[in-house]
Order: sequence, then structure tokens, then C-alpha cells
Amino acid sequence: MNLPPIHREFVLHFGEMGSRWGINRTVGQIYALLFLSAEALNADQITQSLGISRSNASMGLKELRAWRLVRLKRVDGERKDHFTTPDDLWEIVRTLIEERKKREIDPTLTTLRALEMQGASLDDYSEARIVELRKMIELMTEFYEDMARLETEKLIRLMTYGSRIAGVIDKVGGYLPATRS
Repeated sequence: MNLPPIHREFVLHFGEMGSRWGINRTVGQIYALLFLSAEALNADQITQSLGISRSNASMGLKELRAWRLVRLKRVDGERKDHFTTPDDLWEIVRTLIEERKKREIDPTLTTLRALEMQGASLDDYSEARIVELRKMIELMTEFYEDMARLETEKLIRLMTYGSRIAGVIDKVGGYLPATRS
């Protein structure tokens, strides 16, 4: 790897974390390299920097583009495609959450709803657990959707309140409805 030591450590860490997040180690390394790069990089630069094959770089870039985490950027006077990550960290986080929701949460909800509709063939305990899980995931999804609609500045302010929000809820709990309408 042809990188400064701190960059190399960051890239290697993202590669290891990528495998824990369900993506290929090389994909994680490509993302980390692009994330730290002030300039958009082409596939040859990525290949050289990471010491990977051109086909690995192309496949990784394709996957990152499918996740909407890497963008194609045209560079004046260059024929090669260049790639970069969004500058806004909040946009990156929102994209990651939305993509994971589409790939993991939405199919799970679809399955739970289908199983619930077949409830007659389940025992009472199993049916109740499926219903309980579906309701919890739907509630979490509604919360996510509410948070996703917030402007970044409001979301940051909300997050900085942390556990103080629980104190407010305790104080006004008798005045707020317990469930969504």
C-alpha cells in the first residue's frame, strides 16, 4: 500500500470493519481511500494506492456506487472516470442508514407481515412474538423516517440533548399520548 502511515491505518481499519458490516474488505478500503482523498481518484490511482487488481477496483467501485456512497466525477481534460465520496458526513450516514434499511429492515418487515397473515397455522405464542416483533420494527422505522425528514441542524441539536429528552418525557408523560395516532 502506497499511502502515508495514518492513511494506511485508516484504510486497513475500514477494510477490516467492512467485513464486519457485510461488505468485502477491498470495498471498505476503496471507500476509505476515497473518503480521505481531497481529489477525485480514477481506478488506476486506486489500484496503485491499494495494491489491488484493476478488476477488484472496478468491482468495488461498482458496489460503492450501487450503495450511493461513491460518485462519478468528471475531471476537465481527463478521459478516465474519477470517483469521490460526498463531502457532507451527514449525507453519508443518511445514505448508509437508508440503504441498510432497504436491504435488511424492509425485507424483514415484508416477511413478518406475510407470516402474520398466515397466523392461523401458527401457535398462539409464535404468532404473538411475530406480531410483537413486527410492531417494534414498524415503530423503529417510523422513528427513523421522522428523523430522516429533519434538517441536519435540527437532527444534530436533537442528538446533543441525549438522555435529557427522557427527563422531559418523564415530566410531561401524563400529557402526551402513549402511542402514535
